[in-house]
Amino acid sequence: MNQEEFEQLMKTEGFETVVVERPANGSMDLHTHPFDARALILDGEITIVAEGLTRHCKTGDMFALDANIPHTEVYGPKGVRYVAGRREQV
Repeated sequence: MNQEEFEQLMKTEGFETVVVERPANGSMDLHTHPFDARALILDGEITIVAEGLTRHCKTGDMFALDANIPHTEVYGPKGVRYVAGRREQV
């Protein structure tokens, strides 16, 4: 799936999209988001740990994370750039 297809899918499912970039070898400690998130990795790598599961995503991969799920993020040696779909909880 390419970026245009992903953004169209997100729109049909009620998500707003934004491109996110994170630095090389960076990370985010345990946190949550008040929205459902879907993402398509455009470049680089990200590892997400949530609910006891570790998911390593690279260019072309997609991931989903529901609202309010505690998770950590670690970015690869080139960082990561992804298009994120965000849908607020009602």
